[in-house]
Amino acid sequence: MPAEDIHPELRRLARVLPRQLVYRWSIPVLRKLSIRRPNNGAGVELLAVPSGPRMRLYRPARVAGDVPALLWIHGGGYVVGSAADDDDLCRALTRKLGVVVAAVDYRLAPEHPYPAGLADCYSALRWLARLPGVDPGRVAIGGASAGGGLAASLAFLARDRGEVRPVAQVLSYPMLDDRTVDVSLEDKGFRVWNTASNRVGWTCYLGDADRAAAVPARRDDLAGLPPAWIGVGTLDLFHTEDLLYARRLSDAGVLCEVHEAPGAFHGFDRVAPKASVSRTYLDSMCASLRRAMTMVG
Repeated sequence: MPAEDIHPELRRLARVLPRQLVYRWSIPVLRKLSIRRPNNGAGVELLAVPSGPRMRLYRPARVAGDVPALLWIHGGGYVVGSAADDDDLCRALTRKLGVVVAAVDYRLAPEHPYPAGLADCYSALRWLARLPGVDPGRVAIGGASAGGGLAASLAFLARDRGEVRPVAQVLSYPMLDDRTVDVSLEDKGFRVWNTASNRVGWTCYLGDADRAAAVPARRDDLAGLPPAWIGVGTLDLFHTEDLLYARRLSDAGVLCEVHEAPGAFHGFDRVAPKASVSRTYLDSMCASLRRAMTMVG
């Protein structure tokens, strides 16, 4: 992939960003870096779901009555990361949309393989839908990378159990398919996440799980899922699998909006949030959420 195919505003960063961050040996190091991030600050409540995961709660200012809410799930290949990593994004979503945002610290693999992390996300979703000040009929779910994969899995679980019915699923370059590990898929434009990282993440997460049930892209029963927004860069390892999943959702009768970020690699919006391609990406996500939360109630 020639350098000129990377978005002009991302080229300088692309020169210094690695193509792979997650190795088996790097998991403890990356976790320590995540722990050093600030755990609190003005406008965020730190709490825990009874017998469940820790949460970070962001409430909009000067809003009366019950408001919509978004459960946000952080990325990290199912093996690293924390809710605090997306503090700036959650604040932005709360401010732009005027909604409650709850970010969940789910259990990580390989110590806690499937379905531990998903169970934590489901507990967080049930808790959020019952939270005073939240409209239970206008709760959305979303996440980035592995968090997007968990959000996709959570959409299935919520549909099948019928306790909470999310109005939307927002999947930002979601990690959906454990079969995306073939080195022939590599591209010189990829950054941060490649097929080797993908193999590590999925192997740690799945353990001996039934992949037909644990991997969103392997599910064959997509009907009845909530409307979806799927965003991904054209230089992301997940580009092909994400577009295929979007097509399958549409074929199953699920409303699905796709946003492709030209010349963008994995996680581009997190490392270059002020770039126009990142701002457009966030605006598209927010517009989709706003429509979904407005159409209900």
